[in-house]
Amino acid sequence: MTPEHPTPNGPHDLALDPPPGCPAHVRGPGGLARLYGPGAEDLNELYERLREEHGPVAPVLLQDDLPMWMVLGHAENLRMVRTPSQFTKDSRIWSQMLDGKVRPDHPLMPHMAWQPICAHAEGDEHKRLRGAVTAAMATIDDRSVRRYINRSSQRLVNRFCEEGRADLVGDFAEHLPMAVMCHVLGMPDEYNDKMVHAARDALKGSATALASHEYVVQALARLTTRRRAEPEDDFTSHLIGHPAGLTDDEVREHLRLVLFAAYEATVNLLSNALRMVLTDPRFLAQLNGGQMTVAEAVEQSLWDEPPFSTIFGYFAKQDTELGGQRIRRGDGLFFAPAPGNVDPRVRPDLSAHMQGNRSHLAFGSGPHECPGQDIGRAIADVGVDALLMRLPDVQLDCDEDELRWTMSIASRHLVELPVRFEPKDQQDVKHKPSHAPIPPQRITRPVSTEPRPTPAPAPEPVATPAPTRRSVPQPAPQPAPQPASQSAPPVPQPTGPVRRPNAWRRFLSWWRGY
Repeated sequence: MTPEHPTPNGPHDLALDPPPGCPAHVRGPGGLARLYGPGAEDLNELYERLREEHGPVAPVLLQDDLPMWMVLGHAENLRMVRTPSQFTKDSRIWSQMLDGKVRPDHPLMPHMAWQPICAHAEGDEHKRLRGAVTAAMATIDDRSVRRYINRSSQRLVNRFCEEGRADLVGDFAEHLPMAVMCHVLGMPDEYNDKMVHAARDALKGSATALASHEYVVQALARLTTRRRAEPEDDFTSHLIGHPAGLTDDEVREHLRLVLFAAYEATVNLLSNALRMVLTDPRFLAQLNGGQMTVAEAVEQSLWDEPPFSTIFGYFAKQDTELGGQRIRRGDGLFFAPAPGNVDPRVRPDLSAHMQGNRSHLAFGSGPHECPGQDIGRAIADVGVDALLMRLPDVQLDCDEDELRWTMSIASRHLVELPVRFEPKDQQDVKHKPSHAPIPPQRITRPVSTEPRPTPAPAPEPVATPAPTRRSVPQPAPQPAPQPASQSAPPVPQPTGPVRRPNAWRRFLSWWRGY
């Protein structure tokens, strides 16, 4: 651990900033850095400048020059989210909101506005709502979900495997999480391209975002009504049936929270993991050599590119101090996984691998830690593994510096990930993923009992009662008929008894859902 980062100019106090328009400041009121507009095109670079200037907690400005604190330090982020006695997610105590400085159509209002969901609640109400969500999550069977992820991955790869080219963001990463989440929630029939596009559009905040958001919410409302009348063994039914007694509105809002949060986070995680495997030769070599598992590559991605760069927001319940800064009651703060994960006090060498280290901030911590992180990890683990098994020769189809990103305060989203590979045949989604096509494997099995026009025909292990094993002389009697493997080239799967795989292979197959 490196020494505590000093605060160069002493504690900062948002309440003591000079008035807006002061000529001594060129960036914003009080000379504070804006998180929008010119100078904020690369927020990661901006965060490092703020760290140098202010230390682990820096004053910043949102749109409309609303003052906030950006928590850049790893330890400071953890202290904030783990101390509910001092910091809350209830924006109703935010001084800017109380003073009427936040306009109703502010671009961050969907993140700012308080909602009656567990992510904004605290105390007994948080325990009631969060307890229902956590209990419903606990009913999800990990193995069955992994099997569904594997089969969904197979279906998606089947869409483009014969073409030899694909965009792994638009063709794979944006579809797999939605397919899995619709299955988990209990509405697999709602999954289609329109649902994927609606979710992406709603999260982008485009001109049609409200209509897209309404489309998704209406699907969740129909699901709530249907499961209230006819419960099944899915997340929604368990959420409705929990003793906390959530109303239909509460159920629908929590389904919306789970779907959107899990979808956006997992799309980014899956995209980043695939990009890392394709662009960093160390990862692909280690994966192929068995020195690093896909799960470890995903974990490294959670350190380097957390799905959410920052999360708005936490609010001070009392005057306090954080990272050398004076925090007043009602001040707003950003929980910031992206700059926190690269805090030089915990990662002095960013090129070093973080194998086995899960102390990143990607899924938060404390009372509001992400309850669905295991599903997110499973989608990335199984999805990347299945794709690499199907397309082992996949390569990036452009220079790495040509990759484009869309960046906002909340996240850094990869626009596309073009790849190329040798065209492959489609596969049965119920089979273990492989780059070998299924049809050639099937035709190696005997389908006819007619003798072949050769001097010494091979025995037919799977046949009708007509042939017998005496039709081919054997050099030594055997207790049971065996296929004459020496008389034909080896095939991918033997037609005779298959030796039982060792315990480790059986465990891997079970874990991956085959």
